[in-house]
Amino acid sequence: MASSRPSSSSNPSKCAAIISRPGRPEVARTLPELLKWLHSHGYHVLVDPETAKYSDGQEEVLRSQMSSRLLDLVIVLGGDGTLLSAVRETAATDAPLLGVNLGSLGFLTDVPLQSLFSMLESITRGRAAVEKRAMMQCELLRGEKVVGVYSAFNDAVVNKTALARLNDYDLFVDKIFVSRYRADGMIVATPTGSTAYSLSAGGPVVMPTVHAFVITPVAPHSLTHRPLVVPDSSVVEVLTCTDGELAYLSLDGQPGLDLRDGDRVRCRKSDHVVTLFRTEADFFHVLRSKMKWGER
Repeated sequence: MASSRPSSSSNPSKCAAIISRPGRPEVARTLPELLKWLHSHGYHVLVDPETAKYSDGQEEVLRSQMSSRLLDLVIVLGGDGTLLSAVRETAATDAPLLGVNLGSLGFLTDVPLQSLFSMLESITRGRAAVEKRAMMQCELLRGEKVVGVYSAFNDAVVNKTALARLNDYDLFVDKIFVSRYRADGMIVATPTGSTAYSLSAGGPVVMPTVHAFVITPVAPHSLTHRPLVVPDSSVVEVLTCTDGELAYLSLDGQPGLDLRDGDRVRCRKSDHVVTLFRTEADFFHVLRSKMKWGER
């Protein structure tokens, strides 16, 4: 089980990666003690270029190359955006991630900086809380040819540019036609991504343990078009009908990929699962604290 891999400090072949958010002074202040702790517990340490600016002689590896290494632990110093990037780049290793919140919201990076070392001790003792979360695999098809395969932790979004007119999107679930949506865009989200862009577009909050995808139209022309929840065993396909207008595919909020009229975006559950070390706070406590829901 991936979450138990870092628990033995006597294993000299253990490897930890540190991925950091750019320009945060907390990284420079925290890194010396963090490196000391990892080395004393038998870890070889890899750092991304952002972290390398503050480290002394650690092995520097591009994020895009970390999936080629056998990782036992990934430590993310930043916000949710940094963790999303880390997940996409290391998912193939199935290494557990410890997200330390240096941002503002912290839905995913819920461990505060002051709890970093107590969490590491809990991980070492095998006592840290672990959450398993689903990822999504997305394919971009042009005709019958797959021109790109991508991973997403939050969502895949097909949308127009700010200046383009409304586009049409045909939605299929398991090859069955659902409807044509005339809208600004379409979101296919994992349960984790249900509290991201999908939520702001009117989608439901879905617990991370629910096996589902959320399909949310963005500003649909028809008021009867509502978000749709389907099992994550489904294959969801969005066909773009742009009539010459511009459209883009964006994954986890990253810069978009150009889409042509007739392109299809096919989403299915990934073979990889994201393992997150978490605080003891339950999901609804996180919602109350992060979204300012009312307390009793």
